[in-house]
Amino acid sequence: MRRLGSVQQKMPCVFLTDVREQQSRKRDCQQFQVVATENLNPLAVDAHVDCALATEKLDGTCCYVTLYGGQAYLWARLDKKPNKLAEKRFKRHQHSYKSSEDFTWDVVEDFKTVPEKWIPAHGVRHRNGHPSPDENGHIPGWVPVDHSNKQYCWHSSVVDYGVGAALVLRPKSDDEDVLEIAAVPLADILEQTLELIGTNVNGNPYGLGSKKQPVHCLVPHGSIPIRNPPPVTFQQLYSWFQESPEGRVEGIVWHCNDGTLVKVHRHHLGLRWPDGVTCLASRPVVIRVDGTVDAYNNSKGLFASFFTLNGRCFSQLQDVQFEP
Repeated sequence: MRRLGSVQQKMPCVFLTDVREQQSRKRDCQQFQVVATENLNPLAVDAHVDCALATEKLDGTCCYVTLYGGQAYLWARLDKKPNKLAEKRFKRHQHSYKSSEDFTWDVVEDFKTVPEKWIPAHGVRHRNGHPSPDENGHIPGWVPVDHSNKQYCWHSSVVDYGVGAALVLRPKSDDEDVLEIAAVPLADILEQTLELIGTNVNGNPYGLGSKKQPVHCLVPHGSIPIRNPPPVTFQQLYSWFQESPEGRVEGIVWHCNDGTLVKVHRHHLGLRWPDGVTCLASRPVVIRVDGTVDAYNNSKGLFASFFTLNGRCFSQLQDVQFEP
């Protein structure tokens, strides 16, 4: 598969969207819904979305692998957000003008502090030497995942900096119908974005692990292709999500030939998520975490647990569990 673009910022919907003042299906605290119209986004039309590669949109949290202190490191997504006073001004402006355009930010005073090691995401605009917020009032960025930071304990469980490896879920190179969970050198996924999924991420829609034996892994963005994707029309996609076994996904991301990324989420179409057993959770998987337990820094960690399953095949991803 060709190397696909990394997900550094929020992707636009493949359709033009409308905002409705009703309870969000996606976020409990959000009193409005962003829904798709039946009109294609001109951005998608110009990028020839009908010729794009369709891949599964995953329900987790976004991560990034890049250098930190000269070493390949996992970074967690952390958006720089406005403080309470600035957010109130921004929301009043949005309500009055139905748009975030022409709102003036003080990029020094209006935003909450972030860790010193925070970096802005690629593509973030700068003004007077400072990163500027997007149309949602956020400045997308990253912080390095340190094992000592409990806030990112599930992120840190899938990396071992001592051996320079990450636990990655991906299709097998010789059989894309079968997935594999493998210990992959961080250097091999440098400058890629990935999705952290698992027991303690976003309500665990894929049914991985348990509270007693949590399971987490990283999935490279664009690595799970949609087989036989539907035409990019509202009605065709709506029917596919409801009727096709492959439609049991959170959404689709289209990787256009010019690098443009566009998406559609089930919630854009007024559909539930999750809705039964997901497509990803029902796929067969093989474990390929070899080496020795002594090679891993924490013999009680996730790497060592997967090492005990090395070579095991499971008929469904959601069936992966460690020996008691």
